Amino acid sequence: MKYVVLIYGNPSSRAAWEGMSNEQRAAGLAYYRQLNDDLDASGERIVSERLAFPESTKQVSVGDAGPMTTDGPFAEAKEFLAGFYLLDCASFERAVEIAGRIPEASFGVVEVRPVMGLP
Repeated sequence: MKYVVLIYGNPSSRAAWEGMSNEQRAAGLAYYRQLNDDLDASGERIVSERLAFPESTKQVSVGDAGPMTTDGPFAEAKEFLAGFYLLDCASFERAVEIAGRIPEASFGVVEVRPVMGLP
């Protein structure tokens, strides 16, 4: 079964990253490379990506005049989608176990959601 693990950033996680030394950042990135390697070896990782901050995004809606865009950020929300993993796991419990290995889980929210697909 496929699961998406949504990684949310917030002011605390952003401040923690910005407050790290170059060595600490390198260690954090190495941890993610190891996690990715582990999940690749087990065949569970389909894809994972880090996302740009909300300030560099555009929101698209379609009205009578056609597509319209708006620059972000879009709301006074403290949390924002920072990245994701798309996994193929044997169980929901396994996806939750993997989500618990993501460092952001100690700063805020990491969400596990089953992928439904289109009928």
